[in-house]
Amino acid sequence: MQPKYLLITAIAAVMISSCNNQTNMKRITYQWPDSIAAPVCEKKPKELIALGDTRIDNYYWLNDYFKKGPDSTKVVDYLLAENKYYDTMMSGSKALQEKLYTEMKARVKEKDESVPVFKNGYYYYSRVEEGKDYFVYCRKKGTMDAKEEVLLDVNAMAEGHNYFSATGFSISMDNKMMAYGIDMLSRRQYNIYIKNLETGEVFKDVIPNTEGNPVWANDNQTIFYTSKNLVTLLSEKIKKHKLGTDVAADKTVYEEKDPSNYIGVDKTKSDQYILIGSSATLSSEYRYINADKPDDAFKVFQPRIKEVLYSVDHANGKFYIRTNMNATNFKVVTCTEEKTDTSNWKEMIAHNDSILIQGIDVFKNFVAVSERKNGLTQVHIINTQNNASHYLAFDEPAYAAGLAYTPDYNSDVVRFTYTSLTTPASVYDYNMSTKEKKLMKQQEVVGGYTASDYVTERLFATAKDGIKIPISIVYKKGFKKDGTAPLHLYGYGSYGASMDASFNSARLSLLNRGFAFAIAHIRGGQEMGRYWYEDGKMMKKKNTFTDFIDCAEFLLANKYTTKEHLYISGGSAGGLLMGAVVNMRPDLWHGVIAGVPFVDVLTTMSDPTIPLTTNEYDEWGNPANKENYFYIKSYSPYDNVEKKAYPNMLVTTGLHDSQVQYFEPAKWVAKLRELKTDNNKLLLYTNMDAGHGGASGRFKALKDRAREFAFFLTLEGITE
Repeated sequence: MQPKYLLITAIAAVMISSCNNQTNMKRITYQWPDSIAAPVCEKKPKELIALGDTRIDNYYWLNDYFKKGPDSTKVVDYLLAENKYYDTMMSGSKALQEKLYTEMKARVKEKDESVPVFKNGYYYYSRVEEGKDYFVYCRKKGTMDAKEEVLLDVNAMAEGHNYFSATGFSISMDNKMMAYGIDMLSRRQYNIYIKNLETGEVFKDVIPNTEGNPVWANDNQTIFYTSKNLVTLLSEKIKKHKLGTDVAADKTVYEEKDPSNYIGVDKTKSDQYILIGSSATLSSEYRYINADKPDDAFKVFQPRIKEVLYSVDHANGKFYIRTNMNATNFKVVTCTEEKTDTSNWKEMIAHNDSILIQGIDVFKNFVAVSERKNGLTQVHIINTQNNASHYLAFDEPAYAAGLAYTPDYNSDVVRFTYTSLTTPASVYDYNMSTKEKKLMKQQEVVGGYTASDYVTERLFATAKDGIKIPISIVYKKGFKKDGTAPLHLYGYGSYGASMDASFNSARLSLLNRGFAFAIAHIRGGQEMGRYWYEDGKMMKKKNTFTDFIDCAEFLLANKYTTKEHLYISGGSAGGLLMGAVVNMRPDLWHGVIAGVPFVDVLTTMSDPTIPLTTNEYDEWGNPANKENYFYIKSYSPYDNVEKKAYPNMLVTTGLHDSQVQYFEPAKWVAKLRELKTDNNKLLLYTNMDAGHGGASGRFKALKDRAREFAFFLTLEGITE
């Protein structure tokens, strides 16, 4: 349901010169194959009874693969039949898909490396090699002129695997050991490995079923990690492992008893404390020990308080706390190392109704604050030695700027990222003392890219209750606002996740073919502050859906497009958005892509054995509560499919998805096929090797984008 990261992946200009303006685009009617019938899913009625309400779910059996039930093989057969149907229906677009993939791949700099970060005497960076999907993780001692030390060659490690993810690279304080997580199934169940960086030996200490983010104590012998429940996949225990000991004997140092909380382990920026965090949607709690004393018992920082969130870091001999206690948009307070409860918190940055404090990064002499005002991000620098402060300046109408990973606690330089719908991702180093800004790297668009060829706007639609909803939009110069041009509208609107305006080189393949691309910054996100999120969850969730519809109506009224040329997409909770708006206003959209969509909300939230369900009660509601149950039922896409016409739809999923199980989109498509009264296209594509984020590897992921873009372009009659 909740992705940790939103994934939107990134031919030379000469290859697309014939597609520069939509007025030059040649549209033809795509000839869909009519010789194959759509798969018909077997109906096996199951009665679901709760709170005196009875629902009949004809396709409940499709979860048998997940439950390892007797119909597991039949489930796979059905998914493969849908894939075959998809392949046949889209067979005429294969050349287009290949052309799109070639274009997108050609824009990617195949041999590249990240901007190095300095930590404890070493510069760390990753590099990618020509033709390779993954990366090589490296370091150099003291200076970038030193000899390169390859820590992990992920390309070599991934050979023979359809999916591969390496994460959580953690270096011991003596720089001699490295712990890291590996997932080869896309269920986000990582095995932790430990490597001796002096000898190259990978230890036999393999720690299974973790979150994949190990944390070293300062003794260079102890690792703390998060262990998951094998069934629910919830982060359940924090354990401690000593090098060379039996993993089975690892001690549990904390076990979370509340199934609605996520837990994790981390280290403060100062490297002086190990932190255990336990957080739900509405409350949090931390525990801590001195990182020099890994065998000490963890102490509670501040006991959890209902509807109070806080997070902790450490610098200058004191703790810094970001909290919403009596501060909807959050504030920053400090306390001593000895007295950490709320009675000892001293205000550093006051609450502001118009400014959301998103996060902080602490340094020896400065604090960098990530803020959001009027829907746009800003970076606030505070000198902790003299309390002087200032802001970084950004000029574009819609952009995304944020603090980047800067692990060097002693530095006066903070790293930040900047991007917009027309500005490629840029990495800057900013000297907080001298106020000097240095561009370290900007994403290169191979083959050439001229930002001035594109126009970006920030618009505001009026919601049904009078609220102003921001819209970010980009299109190529020459785009005519007369209703004849196609437009792709994207939305998410959940978990307080803000969908900022950012550059995507793959998107150029749509813009250069005459599409506009727009982001609806709807409630349920946090673009306009914490209240924006509060107004789009639980018993106000329908605001998310009506906001999106109102954004579409605004774009139509202002002739950015017409219904015949309006295309929409969203993934995960954004897939729920797609499911809701096609039920509410199926007439508005010509084409819809719902990626890994969370569409069977009521059934999933009623089953605590399904991964992550209990953590979501404060987001969607607990169906054991009658009011929550019937409110969820009133919008849950699967429960509200009716006999009526629906737009053209492509639904995608992954068989091994741990966030939204494959059976939700599969059931939804089966029910739509049964009830819809139109002749529009309904396609389901299941990646049989991947999970929530789709294919792994930078080039494999572009295949997914080509598939999705080809669906919209084909509907629009653009075939090259």
